[in-house]
Amino acid sequence: MSDVSTASVPDSSQPNLNSAIHWADPARQAAFAAWLQGQTARHGLRPETVRSASSDASFRRYFRVDGAQGSLIIMDAPPAQEDCKPFVQVARLLEAGQVGVPHILEWDEAQGFMLLSDLGAHTLLSTLTPDQPYATGNRARYNEALEELIRIQHIQAADQLKPYDDALLQREMDLLPEWYLTKLRGLTLTPEQQTMLSNTFELIKSKVLSQSSVLVHRDYHSRNLMANPTDPKARLGVIDFQDAVWGPITYDLVSLLRDAYVMWDEDVQIDYAVRFWEKARKAGLPVPEDFGDFWRDFEWMGLQRHLKVLGIFARLALRDGKQQYLDDIPRVWTYAHRVCARYQGLGPLLRLLEQAEAANGGEQTQVGYTF
Repeated sequence: MSDVSTASVPDSSQPNLNSAIHWADPARQAAFAAWLQGQTARHGLRPETVRSASSDASFRRYFRVDGAQGSLIIMDAPPAQEDCKPFVQVARLLEAGQVGVPHILEWDEAQGFMLLSDLGAHTLLSTLTPDQPYATGNRARYNEALEELIRIQHIQAADQLKPYDDALLQREMDLLPEWYLTKLRGLTLTPEQQTMLSNTFELIKSKVLSQSSVLVHRDYHSRNLMANPTDPKARLGVIDFQDAVWGPITYDLVSLLRDAYVMWDEDVQIDYAVRFWEKARKAGLPVPEDFGDFWRDFEWMGLQRHLKVLGIFARLALRDGKQQYLDDIPRVWTYAHRVCARYQGLGPLLRLLEQAEAANGGEQTQVGYTF
């Protein structure tokens, strides 16, 4: 959807929509105005206060509106591009498990509009001090994130969510050669490199699929956790969970600790990973008895995720025109490169990643920990 403004001077029959909200489709703007008017009396809304809250990597947009009991969130998810049923299903599943997700107040399935409780305007990322990894606020908020993750993984939903299976893992990693290596970095893969990638992907999948399975949020990171900027110990809110699956227990911890948007030194990652492992064992979750085994699982899972994310960020930039994601690629590349540098069988992939970055004008050699 392009950022083309079709705003016009409102008349008495329509809400006074904030001019900062841009609509590519006048018909959808009119449908939104009519839907919003229908919610006004029921929820005590003030339509003239509607303003942009955020957007994400999909076609979904979020607005904030003031009401009698405080602000609420509106989701704008065009049905032709976005199916809200998974969001609703997972929201209800997580809410029943006492996870801090938005409560769904209204849902117009046909039109793709939703009214939600407001978890606040500040992401975890916005509250962090990246140059002070052990700052009291950082530590308190990450401890809260670990506690929330334990709640998520306690939910029994194997029969309600699709599995994070071989086919899905493969489709995700296939984004790497298509979008990152070929289209973004301009490499032409030789038959030998293509065979190497196929064999390496099989190795990664075998490591990942051997892990115990739990409910996986799938994007559990600093931009999808809402935080109180004045109270580091306040409970976090969880958003953007509609792609949840049933899969490896280390996946969401990787998303949190090896975040594409903020990078912590590996001693910090290990500190929080140990804390999570201890909490998970105490809670009866299916983690390995030895932390070294858990950490290796974490690393292999992280490699799968970061190969996927390299492809996704390249696609967002090239196909969808979201160039800002290119700025996050070096972080993700570094995570993948570190793992490839220290596990047997990953040397050829390491060299291919270095070739890709050399084509971009440089390479980034990193060191890290293993067990």
